[in-house]
Amino acid sequence: MGAPRGTFSDNRHAVGYDHRVKLAQWMTPFVFGLLIVGCSSEEAAKPKASPPSFEMAGPLGVAHTRFDLSDTARTRDLSVTAWYPTDAETGGSAPIESLLAAGPDRDAYAALVAAAPLECATRSIASTPDLARSAAQSNWPLIVFSHCHNCLALSAASIAERLASHGFIVVAPDHAENTLFDKIAGTAAGLTKEFLQTRASDVRFVMDVLLDTGAQAVPKVLRGAADPERVGVFGHSFGGVTTGLVLQDDPRPLAGLSIAAPMENPLLPGVSMTQIQKPVLFVLAQEDNSIGEIGNNILRSNFDAGNPPLVKVEVANAGHWSFSDICALTSDFGAGCGDAQRQTDPSETFSYLPVSDGIALSAAYVTAFFSAELKADEGGRAYVREAHPEKLATVAVRD
Repeated sequence: MGAPRGTFSDNRHAVGYDHRVKLAQWMTPFVFGLLIVGCSSEEAAKPKASPPSFEMAGPLGVAHTRFDLSDTARTRDLSVTAWYPTDAETGGSAPIESLLAAGPDRDAYAALVAAAPLECATRSIASTPDLARSAAQSNWPLIVFSHCHNCLALSAASIAERLASHGFIVVAPDHAENTLFDKIAGTAAGLTKEFLQTRASDVRFVMDVLLDTGAQAVPKVLRGAADPERVGVFGHSFGGVTTGLVLQDDPRPLAGLSIAAPMENPLLPGVSMTQIQKPVLFVLAQEDNSIGEIGNNILRSNFDAGNPPLVKVEVANAGHWSFSDICALTSDFGAGCGDAQRQTDPSETFSYLPVSDGIALSAAYVTAFFSAELKADEGGRAYVREAHPEKLATVAVRD
């Protein structure tokens, strides 16, 4: 079984990181002494804040809740999962299916997890249900996540927990008619430009409700908790295209991020990178056997055509679901775990990077990116412009 979610399992990276940390800890008093020469003793006595580490959980506990919303204007009902900061001590372990409402769907998901390869699909979560919101501030930046085609909101549970621990509220709708359970039932909507519009409307509706301080459909713990001036959106796969459409058409999100998908996509028209005037980050899986090299080249073209600032992080030996908690949960989500043929050279067999590493990498970049864009965190801005770890990620920036 892989390393715990949120840490890199490659021992070379872990050892290198430990050595750098120990060296930094040893050098800090010496360097700090040099820096304060000429300063007053009062200035020297001031505590120095250390930058947050995006590669691990933040200082806050993480709670989650689940609720239903009804969009009467569209006659459309959505189940929503939310993760948020709490002052309570959390970090235990609960089955990931506990994020679903008790009933047949939860039972079905538990059975899929039990049958999935141990090293692929995420089995547990660290957040706790329905705790009091952190009192550290009155409201928190809001991030809306859009899941992949025929997936679920919980497919980004690990990333959402990382974000919440660093002081964000993350909400994710299950896009009705486009979930795993719709696929199992044989009633799923198609991968079409029409349903792209439906999904984008879902995201905007969830945003509307969470930013309405009087919305009774929102649990009391989250009512009035989201900051309307600090909103972001991200998605995986079809959710990445959905993110692009929301960024293009809705003025509220300040920034957005797509994992393993171009936002402007000729197969799902509706988004133009030239119309997006906000910071964007792309995470590209170099061995994406779902969208293939054609899709990756379209993503690279998105990066070249978009309005700066843009960042592109290419991840070696990553597949389409290498960043997802539902990797290999079913055969549809298999590209990203185990062995495969390289998409650029089908004659060569290789092993995908451990899913725990893919999730750790994406969680760190997503958290750093939104810290930079929604909190003006210069440490986050610097982080996303560098390769972490160097042998796995390749970063390009357009400022």
